Amino acid sequence: MPTRHLKFQFLPFIICLIIPLAIGVIGGLLTIESTKTWYVTLNKPSFNPPNSIFGPVWTTLYILMGISSYLVWRKRKISMGYSWAATIYILQLLLNLMWSYLFFYEHKIGFALIEIGVLLLTIIINAFIFYRIDKVAGWLFLPYILWVSFASYLTYSIFILN
Repeated sequence: MPTRHLKFQFLPFIICLIIPLAIGVIGGLLTIESTKTWYVTLNKPSFNPPNSIFGPVWTTLYILMGISSYLVWRKRKISMGYSWAATIYILQLLLNLMWSYLFFYEHKIGFALIEIGVLLLTIIINAFIFYRIDKVAGWLFLPYILWVSFASYLTYSIFILN
């Protein structure tokens, strides 16, 4: 069944958006206190973005993830790889949340650095798996890959400086 014949379904689309956005809200709750107290005391590299950038960037990335997951979800009945795609997608969302927990809540920069490497690898795998099911869904992960690559380097720099 070609994609153009798959009918848009509003409720599943909204659910697909809510899932990553909910992860973002939980992550935000884990970070909000530390960004005002602990994080401001850290030595940061010159390329560290202002705190006001992170919310809009992450919100955009979570929306793109949600759209991507919806595109893959609608092909679940015609794709042999849907089960694996859903599993890796949930895994990368949990790893995403774990980074916030390790870095901002536990203040474990070294562990967060290791974890973000695993996260980045998982995101790349997720993008490839999604791409095999729906090309647009795979490409929608590119900004996420680029941002987490930058965040990995930022985490490494903060680790070295502190």
